[in-house]
Amino acid sequence: MQLPQDRSSLARTVTGAFPSPLIDDAAKVLAVLPETRLSPMGHFEVEVRGEVVAIPSRIYNEEPDAVSQLTRIQREMLHCLYTRQSDGYGRQRHLEMIVESTQPWVVPFVMQLAGEYVLEILEVIREGLTDLADPDSARRSLYGEFIAHNQAFFARTERRVVSYWTCYYRRDYPVFGTYPGSVLMEAFRAAASEYAGHAVAL
Repeated sequence: MQLPQDRSSLARTVTGAFPSPLIDDAAKVLAVLPETRLSPMGHFEVEVRGEVVAIPSRIYNEEPDAVSQLTRIQREMLHCLYTRQSDGYGRQRHLEMIVESTQPWVVPFVMQLAGEYVLEILEVIREGLTDLADPDSARRSLYGEFIAHNQAFFARTERRVVSYWTCYYRRDYPVFGTYPGSVLMEAFRAAASEYAGHAVAL
């Protein structure tokens, strides 16, 4: 059962989801979040450039109105948070706004969605990361670095991809390697192996 939202709890959620140099920006983002009856549910921890952040599993705030006052970085942070909202269509809309970003703190939000069940979201990630196979791509290096430092998180994501394929998409994609989630995982694994300088066994 979800508990009524505590604003101080939401503040901790927002500030904790991003590296500490962004704490002032996080306060600006928090200020435009509408009130909601429900507190964020759960979180997962990952390392971003040497700092552990705690990203909410789900948030329940309605879409904000006053975003024009935010800077570009603050808007990206807002979109990241709203990729964790409970509505799948909303997650997709906000993902589309950040998937091509080269900010290191965006990466875990995108990768978490790569392990979810909405096929359209997987397509958005695939189309937004078309340069993931390019050895000279900044995003390839960025995702490779993140995975190399968050191998347990990546392994969990892969297991979820397999599970959702088995449950929902096996009939449409009889060969797992052709499933969009599998294609993404292979690209991520290759990026991690290149970053680490050897094959990453996860």
